[in-house]
Amino acid sequence: MLPALTAVVVILCAVVAGVAVGYRAAGIGVPIGVLAVLAVVTPALVRRHRPLARRRLGFYTPEELAELDTQGLALAVSRMLRRDGWRVLPQRRSEARVRVRARDGRGHRLEVAFRPVAEPLPDEDTPSRSGRTGPGPPLRLVVHRGAFTRRDVQWARRQGGVRLIDGPCLRRWAHGTPLNELSDSR
Repeated sequence: MLPALTAVVVILCAVVAGVAVGYRAAGIGVPIGVLAVLAVVTPALVRRHRPLARRRLGFYTPEELAELDTQGLALAVSRMLRRDGWRVLPQRRSEARVRVRARDGRGHRLEVAFRPVAEPLPDEDTPSRSGRTGPGPPLRLVVHRGAFTRRDVQWARRQGGVRLIDGPCLRRWAHGTPLNELSDSR
């Protein structure tokens, strides 16, 4: 981070020094020309990088969600959780499946599993619990871009503490609705 900041400061100072030298050599035309170029280039750069900045803040369009693989969807869910005030924990190296784990400011835990299309629900058995304890069992989310079947909904009810996030619910969450305001897919 510090080398990048240093590079930005050096480049900015070099541009200002160049404009100052140009002003002394050629007059007011140089600063006006630089401002004109900035007036044209800046909006183009902002438009080009707006989707990237929006995604980093945890906001996604339905088209962007549809293009994501499971790893990309996990990254998107991590960003949306951060946007909603959760602290996302690093993924365990020993896990074969993609999962997202998070905690909020009150110590509540959250485990997110991802269900690709046309596969059974992940971990229909109760998952192994970590050695850490918190205020109650973790809330578990199962995220799926499609729709859950009746069997899936019955499974979630039997498990208790499981929320199903289907495609429409996921799109609302990605658009900016906080997780705690989403209705379950039941």
